[in-house]
Amino acid sequence: MAGAAGTVASVAAPGAVVAAASATAAPAVRPGAPRDVLRYELRGMWVGTIDNLDWPSKPGLSAAAQEAELIAYLDEAVERRLNAVILQVRPSADALWPSPYEPWAKCLTGVQGKDPGWDPLGTAVREAHSRGLELHAWFNPYRVANHTDRSRLAAAHPARVHPDWALPYGGKLYYNPGLPEVRSFVQDAMLDAVRRYEIDAVHWDDYFYPYPVAGQSFADGVAYEKYGAGFAGKAAWRRSNTDKLVQETARRIKEVRPGVRFGISPFGVWRNASTDPLGSKSAAGVQTYDDLYADTRGWIKKGWIDYICPQLYWNIGLAAADYAVLVPWWNEVVRGTGVELFIGEALYKAGDPAQPTAWRDPAELSRHIDLAAGYDQVRGHAYFSGRAVVADRIGAMSRVVADHYRSRVRPSG
Repeated sequence: MAGAAGTVASVAAPGAVVAAASATAAPAVRPGAPRDVLRYELRGMWVGTIDNLDWPSKPGLSAAAQEAELIAYLDEAVERRLNAVILQVRPSADALWPSPYEPWAKCLTGVQGKDPGWDPLGTAVREAHSRGLELHAWFNPYRVANHTDRSRLAAAHPARVHPDWALPYGGKLYYNPGLPEVRSFVQDAMLDAVRRYEIDAVHWDDYFYPYPVAGQSFADGVAYEKYGAGFAGKAAWRRSNTDKLVQETARRIKEVRPGVRFGISPFGVWRNASTDPLGSKSAAGVQTYDDLYADTRGWIKKGWIDYICPQLYWNIGLAAADYAVLVPWWNEVVRGTGVELFIGEALYKAGDPAQPTAWRDPAELSRHIDLAAGYDQVRGHAYFSGRAVVADRIGAMSRVVADHYRSRVRPSG
């Protein structure tokens, strides 16, 4: 998630929950203008589990140690006056709950399919709610493994039971989105968690069709020949497959548990204006519509999702993808649709010497929040990721909290 969205050119103590202030004028509010009270504001933190990105700190910890680490993240969210944790619960077609569809996640015990001796998702929901936090369950629909060796998957893994369902690409293994049986299965697997737990949202990240790898092609030709009749080409067929996944999942979530929201956090550029006049004035090397076959703008306009959280993981002033250009673009895309707009923030870049100079300034992230406050459709921010929130390498998160999060607010109305 962080690595993909990072590629552009080449591609006070916790208190009572109160109302938040935000802009209400359209389309933007000049700095210092009067602001009316908004009912709520999302302040989210992603906690990744793929390859033990954030949690657990390493595989094979005892159940008690895993639970203690998880609760520490929830407590950190409260301390930072955040109000939502976006927990990755299906990292590699495996599960952080006792799923009848897929094996236990490898990140827990180090052995995919091995029972960790507790229910991480159930615990996360209970403990988050007891702290006044929302728990958004973060799923990845199609990634099977960060390798291509099927023998390393649990013996009963669906990608081994149905070898025709998965394709290798770029050194990784993915379910084939072009197969109707795959789309149906991944929905069943994710909706099992919706049915079992009082999660607040189903959350997807930016991986649909895989990010392009130079010199390689995604070998879905057989599926295209079988199901692609009537489409202008393979690209249109692929986009239709992703559309079906989004639309069908949205409908089924409401059938299973009507109060659960459906949110997606895509790569921050739909299309560049040089490709499409409706696109943003950016020069990103990846465009979700063309490269990931994900029509993120279309999903908003069709009202299929409840919120969008584009990963605007770039600094203010970056030529290829300027945060100050992309925020207003997304602001106008959601206007009048009823889809909420949250902004994904690259906290992990703050203090990284490999990043542009702007990220060495502890105030860069706070400036993002200031800028976004001038756009009336922005309803909050999410920070990537938990480990970076805790470490707060150069104090950028502390600066955001001091400048903008002086009291706790409700995450939703």
